[in-house]
Amino acid sequence: MSGLSVGVDVGGTFTDLVAVAEDGSVTSFKVSSTPADQSEGVEQAVRRLDQPEAIETIVHGTTVVTNMLLERTGARVVLCATAGATDLLELRRQDRASLYDLAAHHPPPLVPADRVVATDERIEPQGVTRRLTTDAAADVARRVAALAPDVVAISLLHSYADPSHERLLAEHVRATLCAEMPEATASEPAIVCSSDVLPEIREYERTATTACEAYVRPGVGRYVARLATRLAAASLPAPSVMSSSGGSAPASDAALQGASLALSGPAGGVAGAAYVARTLGIDRALTIDIGGTSADVGLVLHGEPLLEVGGSVAGVPIALPRVLVETVSAGGGSLAWVDDGGALRVGPRSAGARPGPVAFRRGGTQPTVTDAHVALGSIAAPRMSDGVELDIPGAVAAIDSLSARLDATRDATAAAIVAIADAAMARALRRVSVERGVDPRECTLIAFGGGGPLHACGLAERLDVRRVVVPPHAGVLSALGLAIAPRRYGAAASVMRRLEELSDADLHSVSASLAERATRPHPAADVTAGLVVRHTARARYVGQGHELDIEFEPRAATAAIGERFVAAHRERYRFVLDRPVEIVSVRCTASSASRAVRLEAQQRAQPVRGRATITLSDATLLVANGWSARPLEIGGWLLQRDR
Repeated sequence: MSGLSVGVDVGGTFTDLVAVAEDGSVTSFKVSSTPADQSEGVEQAVRRLDQPEAIETIVHGTTVVTNMLLERTGARVVLCATAGATDLLELRRQDRASLYDLAAHHPPPLVPADRVVATDERIEPQGVTRRLTTDAAADVARRVAALAPDVVAISLLHSYADPSHERLLAEHVRATLCAEMPEATASEPAIVCSSDVLPEIREYERTATTACEAYVRPGVGRYVARLATRLAAASLPAPSVMSSSGGSAPASDAALQGASLALSGPAGGVAGAAYVARTLGIDRALTIDIGGTSADVGLVLHGEPLLEVGGSVAGVPIALPRVLVETVSAGGGSLAWVDDGGALRVGPRSAGARPGPVAFRRGGTQPTVTDAHVALGSIAAPRMSDGVELDIPGAVAAIDSLSARLDATRDATAAAIVAIADAAMARALRRVSVERGVDPRECTLIAFGGGGPLHACGLAERLDVRRVVVPPHAGVLSALGLAIAPRRYGAAASVMRRLEELSDADLHSVSASLAERATRPHPAADVTAGLVVRHTARARYVGQGHELDIEFEPRAATAAIGERFVAAHRERYRFVLDRPVEIVSVRCTASSASRAVRLEAQQRAQPVRGRATITLSDATLLVANGWSARPLEIGGWLLQRDR
């Protein structure tokens, strides 16, 4: 093999690797994750390849950003905000964390109130109403330096329309930090401006996203540098990192776009599922990726992952483009336990990679979803990936201990554990589909990850879905999505004008400027060699609080965007309004071509009727009663309900 494109996805239990050769052939395997330092597991996985010298690219899906947000281990951030608007992170949207749980609270903001510095300036929609003076900027810079920040975030009102105040303040802060903090002179002080991170309306989301970028940027930088050093020491190419939007970027660029990596790994899974959907001619699909710690659900429309702007990770809003993914705490390592009221619960705590499920012989003592499957006989293989030999008696004993507390049988307890996990995942699948006007019954369910094929039939029955695809390389499909991910760069600009007020010349000018910014890092030869440039307008009816992303040709008339918006609104929401359409912002992406994969069955197989267990190369497929399964020519299985 030569010219290998390698994808490495780090999960809670296993690190998955897929290598795609120039002829499209696929090599895959799993190694145990190394939670203390993910880069160690990545290096171990890559070293297992027979010909590491043939590697051309390495694309990595990481949970580093997610972990930092969950564990609150990011940088010390000082935020500069417009005077009178310093409480945005505290006030949020003034909605409850849980509508019916009065004791539930939002997680604290990444920047506490005592590290928010008021800035004497104001820009309003009509323009500057209180100019930022040199003296005011210098005073803010001195107060910022006194708080000893690791990173400074600057988010001033309406800077999406006019970034001049943010630019001026950044200059003063940078100069002051270099003068008053000598240790900062060794490298450029880290300053993050909201007009660079997210030049769009909505002050809270823009400020929260900017604070998140500042919070995670140093940690991401350290991680990718450590990973690059490890790979360089092994004479391997510099890595790229998957972004939440489904494209990859060199690690050096990704280090400056930390917030965009929050869904790095899950985005690869949906991208891989979309590739399978296109190969099989599937127009609409729900995706479920079940790993050791969590389950990620997504939506594929017209053969492409649904991209949206917004969402949150660990309670932190990140208003950047992302592949639609919703994560629930229901993985193979999710712990089963009994609450104070005597009810059986599953998750959100997980056994993780260490000690893992009881069945993994790594010191785990509490029963998990995986142990429930072992007790039910759904996992028949004596060993799992990376040489893990199953401790079947230990798993059964753990379930028996729990069943004794519940005064129930072993099978009833194990089945209840699986059912609780299924219910949580089914709710998430409904949310990503029904809330977007998509009927789950019209979709095919694509189930992958180590646990996806085990839960596929149960989830389909809850959603009344009649067709399930378990793709080839199901257990490592996220890594496959990473291996074939295109290189992608982007740029965005605020517009905030009604269509009838936006001339064709204005639209062409904005589009050309964004295309130049998106392709600027690349020599002209690279651009002409295959980068595809796409333009997307975020459009809405005047007065609406949400937008739709509408792709358009940069030389097209503005009226064409309005026509496409109305058609998309009718398809998504089943109605249209008699109101003007406005453009909130325009975004441009420049993408390389995806690597082609040769999907084919590895061995002959016969159709199966449930109940039956099929051992896959990297997962286990459970065909439930009332279901039949037949092998696909591309590999994998198609499951259909018999009634």
